[in-house]
Amino acid sequence: MGSLEVESTNGHTSSPHKKTEKSERERRIDEWLPITSKRNGKWWYSAFHNVTAMVGAGVLGLPYAMSELGWGPGVTILILSWIITLYTLWQMVEMHEMVPGKRFDRYHELGQYAFGEKLGLYIVVPQQLVVEIGVNIVYMVTGGTSLKKFHDTVCSNCKNIKLTFFIMIFASVHFVLSHLPDFNSITGVSLAAAVMSLSYSTIAWVASVHKGVQENVQYGYKAKSTSGTVFNFFNALGTVAFAYAGHNVVLEIQATIPSTPEKPSKVPMWRGVVVAYIVVAICYFPVALIGYWMFGNEVDSDILISLEKPTWLIAMANLFVVIHVIGSYQIYAMPVFDMIETVMVKKLNFEPSRMLRFVVRNVYVAFTMFIAITFPFFDGLLGFFGGFAFAPTTYFLPCIMWLAIHKPKRYSLSWFINWICIVLGLCLMILSPIGGLRTIIIKAKTYEFYS
Repeated sequence: MGSLEVESTNGHTSSPHKKTEKSERERRIDEWLPITSKRNGKWWYSAFHNVTAMVGAGVLGLPYAMSELGWGPGVTILILSWIITLYTLWQMVEMHEMVPGKRFDRYHELGQYAFGEKLGLYIVVPQQLVVEIGVNIVYMVTGGTSLKKFHDTVCSNCKNIKLTFFIMIFASVHFVLSHLPDFNSITGVSLAAAVMSLSYSTIAWVASVHKGVQENVQYGYKAKSTSGTVFNFFNALGTVAFAYAGHNVVLEIQATIPSTPEKPSKVPMWRGVVVAYIVVAICYFPVALIGYWMFGNEVDSDILISLEKPTWLIAMANLFVVIHVIGSYQIYAMPVFDMIETVMVKKLNFEPSRMLRFVVRNVYVAFTMFIAITFPFFDGLLGFFGGFAFAPTTYFLPCIMWLAIHKPKRYSLSWFINWICIVLGLCLMILSPIGGLRTIIIKAKTYEFYS
């Protein structure tokens, strides 16, 4: 949508006079839109934006995913996902400026170049919106749940307050923060979020070690039936996919970095990505493996719920989660704001203004809050969204674009690697939403809406 009016790949050109007029208006709009307004980012901006985008609510669900996958498949899938997603992220960083003199500032612009103007939009935009809006909904649930856990831990004798109210409290922060204009303006929030993610991940596995291996711990599958075990396995695949979700905003992050032919943006961007992925490994693997080792198949869908003591440490970890998902929410909301605002000013011819931004962003925050209050099924949401939309945009869509644009020689190493990623990603996309949807249906049977 940001590139609905970029030069067409089919060779049609408009008259010089129209083109000049259009480019002046577009330049003014680009200076107003959140993704393209500033290009003064540094490599470390890339690092903590990527950490904030990647290490989120998903890490807390990894021990539970391990309990549904088992030791062998669980460790294999975790390591494979880390390697595949690092590879596909490298591809996206490389493709950002593969056309001389042009930058693909948004995921769908790259899709349009690879698949054609209209088809690219139809393929990428729905998936990207499902991912970004899905993450924002899940983070509303996570923020509210962690706030409630903090309250209940600190004040165990206080009156019980409904989760609904905690989600509303969490959302109220975003009614303010969502009015920060662009990616660079949320840098401070993103840095705080990245530090928090490392902090609560460390607390999660250190507190698990401190608690020790539980009495009568079991590592077998928890489900009593074969079908239950299979569906839970599928759901866990989605949870892992959800944990590696930074690709949906990577081009938008790279768009904030300056670029010249001598110093292309991919150099500082890749440096930031490597640092981010090292942090991801430091966060994910200890939490997933140690959490499962200590609690076995009795581990909760959020590892912090399984950890009840020491009280002050668990309360602090939950508070860190809240601060982190505040930053993560903003990272994923910014491209959505960019899409909506682009359509409003380019297609519907609204004037770029503060009032337009005020209305659009408040309505969006209110929408994600309402959906989160209505369906707060944390683990089911992770599995469903993880498979349905994260698998394509993270695991195999970059590979398809790479094959379409770079056209590696058939049966070469690059060709084989990309096709392997595509096949694995497709399996993930088909299987994991089934498990996630089943979890949501089971929970919905006993759930009272707005309770």
